[in-house]
Amino acid sequence: MQFAFERRTLQLWVVTVATLVAFAANSVLGRAALFPGGSGAPSIDPISFTVVRLLAGATLLFLLILGNRWKKGEMEIRGSWLASSALMIYAAAFSWSYLSLSAGTGALILFGFVQATMYGWAVWSGERLRLGTWLGLAVASLGLITLSAPGIEKPPLLGGVLMAVAGIAWGGYSLLGRGQSQPVLATAGNFLRCGPLMLLLIPWVVTRGVYTNRGLLLAVISGALTSGLGYVLWYTALKNLTATRAALVQLSVPVLAALGGVLFLGEFFSLRLAIATLLVLGGIGLAIVQKD
Repeated sequence: MQFAFERRTLQLWVVTVATLVAFAANSVLGRAALFPGGSGAPSIDPISFTVVRLLAGATLLFLLILGNRWKKGEMEIRGSWLASSALMIYAAAFSWSYLSLSAGTGALILFGFVQATMYGWAVWSGERLRLGTWLGLAVASLGLITLSAPGIEKPPLLGGVLMAVAGIAWGGYSLLGRGQSQPVLATAGNFLRCGPLMLLLIPWVVTRGVYTNRGLLLAVISGALTSGLGYVLWYTALKNLTATRAALVQLSVPVLAALGGVLFLGEFFSLRLAIATLLVLGGIGLAIVQKD
């Protein structure tokens, strides 16, 4: 019995960590595709990135459920229009914001507002936080402050506002997914509901979109892998995470995104980033060990 419990706990944290890496990868992919490089031109425009990203995610998830469900006559759409709307708002605002934000800054703003949304809901719904949880949150937040100052410049107003909207939408999407018993079907349903709007935008993408093969590839990877499969993993983890813990673990994403920028975008690894990483991970660890 004890072994089975420990095994379930290990599986939960493996899924959670894999999800957080996928979230950080989304920021790196978005920055790589949408943030102007040395030539001043991004690889893809934000509308095309959003359309390709959501269609790629919907296609992969549909194929994933098609084989098992269609043969059994159990093909069904789960999720909800509310969750799908939150997903579309998040994806669109996320794409537009990365026209002016770096990976680390964008992830910092995004998940800062995710925290505000999810912690606000937890407190409003009566979820009580222990002193150790507040202390861990404070330590992790100090790590994010260390990450953001003084090396990261003040973000442009429009980019910052758009990423804040994306963070609120993602926090809502996460809260809506906590009660889902079928993560794959719920995520697929949410993506497929985005399909009609995305299909209507395809003529715009074809006639007015600005993109390169590299930009399209990054959008497909972001949509199919780090979004589609990543969100399935997140809905799987949310079944066994309180709103507080679901919000708390996402504090690691800005640090992971910054580290991803170092590994894949040639950004500089600094002592400040190392200290921020230790503070964020230490704060999360301190809060996680508290009993609910």
